[in-house]
Parts: sequence; C-alpha cells; structure tokens
Amino acid sequence: MSGKTFKLGIMGGTFNPIHQGHLVAAEFIRDEFKLNEVLFIPSGKPPHKDNNEIAPPEHRWMMTVLATASNEHFSVSSLEIERVGESYTRETILQLKKIYPENTECYFITGADAIAEISTWHKTEDLSQITKFIAASRPGYKLDIKSIDSRFQQCTYLMEIPALTISSTEIRKRIKERKTIKYLLPEAVEKYISKNKLYG
Repeated sequence: MSGKTFKLGIMGGTFNPIHQGHLVAAEFIRDEFKLNEVLFIPSGKPPHKDNNEIAPPEHRWMMTVLATASNEHFSVSSLEIERVGESYTRETILQLKKIYPENTECYFITGADAIAEISTWHKTEDLSQITKFIAASRPGYKLDIKSIDSRFQQCTYLMEIPALTISSTEIRKRIKERKTIKYLLPEAVEKYISKNKLYG
C-alpha cells in the first residue's frame, strides 16, 4: 500500500439496531467516494443519546457483525465499546490513525442532522484537520452547507441516500407493537433480535 492513499470510511453509530438504511448508505458512499474500506464502529456510551432504550453494546456489536459479514469492503470495530467512558469522534479517529498506515485518509460518515450539530461535539478544534466528513441525508432533508460550523464547510460532502427513510427508532417501535420488521434489516439481525428478546 506504500505511496497510494488508503481511503477509510468510518461509520459511527449507535446501530440500535443496524438496518438496511445504514448498509445502503455505507455501500453507496463507498462506491461514490471510492473508499477501500468502510469500518462500522458501534458506539459504547453515546454522549448525545438517552441510554435507557439502547441495547447492551455487545448485542449491538454482534448485530453489526452479522449485518456486514457478506460485504468484503465492510468491517466492524469494537474500539468504542472497549473504551471506558463516553464515545467521542475525535478520540476514535486519533486511535484509528495509530492503527492504520500513515497513508490513510479518513472519511467520517454521519447523518446530515448530526453534522448540523457539529459545533456541539466534544473537542472539535482540530477535527477538520484529521478527517473529512460525508453527511448522508434522507430524501427531502435539505441541509445547506453554509448552515454548518464554518470550520467544517470545506471538508464536508453531502449525499442523499434513498434508503435512509428507514430508522432504528421506527424498528424498535414496530418490535414493541409486535409488527413485522422483515426486510427493514438483514435477516440475520432480525433473528438475533428475536432470539435475544431485544426491544420487546
């Protein structure tokens, strides 16, 4: 790999549970930006989320492994789950830079709604120097690049993903209401949720 840039997509998320929207977004972005790998990182203790409705980290990690197994360009890291305390993007990227070769270029994949709030993220002062951002939006969600923190306008790309109308919140709601979730997420994940009685 010497000399040639290795393009790493970093897909952070609660993945509570992971669904087809996440997978379609990762694959479309991988193809569009010619990424060598997309690394899924389930968050350990997300600072911006209410942790009451979140399945235990080991379950979310396992569901992500099951969901991504069939794609040779996808891999999963337990880095944030193993880290003590809350999960912050900056620490994760700096840690990955120590693991991956020097010629690695990082692309942090997140939702357009999350990038709109980037100024509230923890320790963002050098974030724009250590990674580029790809903000995935669902159809109809209009994000004006000028509305985000000016430090990130030059290093952020926007991409509309049709499948992002699926949401983890909706899936959890359907499970509680005993409605079908078939085809909203991979079959292996659906079976895992049922076997482990998650979100019921």
